[in-house]
Amino acid sequence: MTTTIAVSEETRDMLKKLGRKDETYDEIIRKAIAIAWEKLFFERQEEILEKEEFVPIEEL
Repeated sequence: MTTTIAVSEETRDMLKKLGRKDETYDEIIRKAIAIAWEKLFFERQEEILEKEEFVPIEEL
Protein backbone atom coordinates (compact mmCIF):
# COMPACT_ATOMS: atom_id res chain seq x y z
CA MET A 1 0.00 0.00 0.00
CA THR A 2 1.29 3.47 -0.80
CA THR A 3 0.34 6.89 0.46
CA THR A 4 0.99 10.47 -0.47
CA ILE A 5 2.86 12.80 1.85
CA ALA A 6 2.73 16.50 1.11
CA VAL A 7 6.14 18.16 1.34
CA SER A 8 7.42 21.49 0.14
CA GLU A 9 9.38 21.70 -3.10
CA GLU A 10 12.44 22.53 -1.02
CA THR A 11 12.05 19.29 0.97
CA ARG A 12 11.51 17.30 -2.21
CA ASP A 13 14.69 18.79 -3.67
CA MET A 14 16.61 17.93 -0.50
CA LEU A 15 15.38 14.32 -0.77
CA LYS A 16 16.52 14.18 -4.39
CA LYS A 17 20.00 15.29 -3.34
CA LEU A 18 20.16 12.60 -0.64
CA GLY A 19 19.34 9.76 -2.99
CA ARG A 20 20.84 8.14 -6.02
CA LYS A 21 19.23 8.27 -9.43
CA ASP A 22 17.89 4.70 -9.11
CA GLU A 23 16.40 5.16 -5.61
CA THR A 24 12.76 5.80 -4.89
CA TYR A 25 11.63 8.43 -2.41
CA ASP A 26 10.59 5.58 -0.12
CA GLU A 27 14.13 4.18 -0.15
CA ILE A 28 15.65 7.62 0.47
CA ILE A 29 13.31 8.30 3.39
CA ARG A 30 13.95 4.85 4.89
CA LYS A 31 17.71 5.44 4.66
CA ALA A 32 17.32 8.83 6.37
CA ILE A 33 15.19 7.28 9.13
CA ALA A 34 17.76 4.52 9.71
CA ILE A 35 20.50 7.15 10.04
CA ALA A 36 18.34 9.18 12.44
CA TRP A 37 17.67 6.09 14.63
CA GLU A 38 21.39 5.31 14.70
CA LYS A 39 22.19 8.89 15.69
CA LEU A 40 19.59 8.78 18.48
CA PHE A 41 21.03 5.48 19.73
CA PHE A 42 24.54 6.91 20.02
CA GLU A 43 23.28 10.13 21.60
CA ARG A 44 21.45 8.04 24.21
CA GLN A 45 24.61 6.03 24.88
CA GLU A 46 26.58 9.23 25.45
CA GLU A 47 23.84 10.51 27.77
CA ILE A 48 23.95 7.29 29.78
CA LEU A 49 27.74 7.44 30.08
CA GLU A 50 27.63 11.07 31.21
CA LYS A 51 24.70 10.98 33.63
CA GLU A 52 24.12 7.50 34.95
CA GLU A 53 26.05 5.56 37.52
CA PHE A 54 27.32 2.12 36.65
CA VAL A 55 27.78 -0.83 38.94
CA PRO A 56 30.32 -3.50 38.00
CA ILE A 57 28.66 -6.78 37.14
CA GLU A 58 30.61 -8.50 39.91
CA GLU A 59 28.73 -6.34 42.44
CA LEU A 60 25.27 -7.32 41.24
